[in-house]
This record gives sequence, structure tokens and C-alpha cells, in this order.
Amino acid sequence: QVQLVESGGGLVPRGGSLRLSCSGSGRSFSQLAMGWFRQAPGKEREFVATITLDGGRSYYTDSVKGRFTISRDNAKNTVFLQMNDLKPDDTAVYYCAAPYYTQGAAYLPRSQHEYGYWGQGTQVTVSS
Repeated sequence: QVQLVESGGGLVPRGGSLRLSCSGSGRSFSQLAMGWFRQAPGKEREFVATITLDGGRSYYTDSVKGRFTISRDNAKNTVFLQMNDLKPDDTAVYYCAAPYYTQGAAYLPRSQHEYGYWGQGTQVTVSS
């Protein structure tokens, strides 16, 4: 079992920044790739970013490339999402997630179906 708890959401103006954190407990955190997803009102949950188990590689959805950065601190069992130049379209509940199994050091899961553990989410609201 892996328990995930997100924090760091809030209300920011257009162009502002937020740093989301996701603290993990349970199974060895450093053995799992991690991901961030988001769900806006009335829309399906969508992939945002993912990072390999050692933090060496990452992948982003096109709409956040150059603005968001995913990182992790395995010593603290925490993954981060630094969000800069926020736009109203970024408004959503943000979830961190972990897959059930490790798939190797290069694994970068992008589909929500590859993830088995989810946090409760943290609200991000960007005002215009």
C-alpha cells in the first residue's frame, strides 16, 4: 500500500506561481515512478507530468511544458510540482499518483490506467 497526501494548492492570480507537494508513505517510495494529474470542473481527469523513480527523467503534457516542473526528493518521500506562469485554464483539482508496480528506471507512465494509488487532491484556482 502507498498513501499519498497532496498540499500546496490555493488561489493565485494569472501569471502567479504555486508549488504542490505530495508526501508518500507505505511501500518504498523511491522504487516507483510518480505522476501528477488534474481534473477541471465538468472535464475528465488528465495527465500533467510524470517522473522516473530516480528523478532523472520527466515528461509533460504539451499545455504545461516550459511552465511546470516535476521533481522529487526520495529521502523525504516527496514529489513536487512547481507551477509558474499559471493561467485560468490551469484551474483544477490536482492529484498525485503512483503505479502499483515499478517498471524499471526509465518508466514514465502517462495514462491514468497505469496508476493504482491516488491522493485526495488539492484545489488550484487561477483568477483572471
